[in-house]
Amino acid sequence: MSHEQTAYGLWPLVIFNSAIFIMFAYSFFKPASARDWRTFGAFGAFVVALFVEMYGFPLTIYLLSGWLQTRYPGLDILSHDAGHLWSTLLGAKGNPHFGVLHIASYIFLGWGFFLLSSAWNVLYHAQRRHALATAGPYARIRHPQYVAFVLIMFGFLLQWPTLLTLLMFPVLLLMYARLAVAEEAEMRAQFGDAFDSYARRTPRFIPRFSRLPRAA
Repeated sequence: MSHEQTAYGLWPLVIFNSAIFIMFAYSFFKPASARDWRTFGAFGAFVVALFVEMYGFPLTIYLLSGWLQTRYPGLDILSHDAGHLWSTLLGAKGNPHFGVLHIASYIFLGWGFFLLSSAWNVLYHAQRRHALATAGPYARIRHPQYVAFVLIMFGFLLQWPTLLTLLMFPVLLLMYARLAVAEEAEMRAQFGDAFDSYARRTPRFIPRFSRLPRAA
């Protein structure tokens, strides 16, 4: 049986993996508003695009096959390992599943899902009290759920980059940034000075790892 038959065309595996990760994210994010669904829908599209190429049809490998075979003449482009392009491009030896990038991808994935879960728990209880979420991860950044989705997507890109997901990633970053600004406008209208005070002391996306004294 050829590599093409064993490594790709596994559409049940595409559906299964996509469903598992999307349902896992849904259980932590629980979209309610139209904005939530846009956020979650964009993430879902990224995941589906990823697994379609990972187990279904390796579009990126086929498009780059001529260049890859010229640069790496011994590479079997139909093998599943060839899809781990970072390992190939960096000249890594051995099984890519045990490489540094693959391990790093799991760290980012785990970190992202943990942050997503922690943020939802804080936000859920704050919404029940009709209060501003400022505890847990919200004490460090204003939009931990958006950051969590970015960490998860970045983890996937470390593991299995494709042309489509690489193109989608900056678009989704811009989309989440715009959604965050729109969300803040609503929070400012609802909570007024309390939100302004919170926003002044809490970064939007990147936490402060050191507390510097503020000028008077």
